[in-house]
Amino acid sequence: MSFEVSGKLIKKFDTENKTGTFQAREFVIEIEGQYPQVIKFQLVQDRCSLLDAYNEGEVIKVHFDLRGREWNGKYLTNLNAWRLEKGDAAAPPAQATAAATPPPPSSFPTVADEPPGADDDLPF
Repeated sequence: MSFEVSGKLIKKFDTENKTGTFQAREFVIEIEGQYPQVIKFQLVQDRCSLLDAYNEGEVIKVHFDLRGREWNGKYLTNLNAWRLEKGDAAAPPAQATAAATPPPPSSFPTVADEPPGADDDLPF
């Protein structure tokens, strides 16, 4: 299963030769929203050079897969990028679009639902 996300490229790392036949390159993007997130991805083998076409500060779209494995009793997860595209800097972040729609009705009472003069008996 593949995923995609857009964000600002904030850090490019050099390609590392992990073994004689395996190389990897990491990069970090920042996803905007109410709580901005910084997310690290990796490119492997011949895909390491895909990052050369982009500069830090540019908005890019990352197509990636989730990769997980167990190693010495530890569980590791990688976000394995396999395609990069120029992002649309003018596009609103996904959070802004979601915030424009009203939230679904809740079955929980709100302050407006309380009768006038109701005391808040919580200790905090």
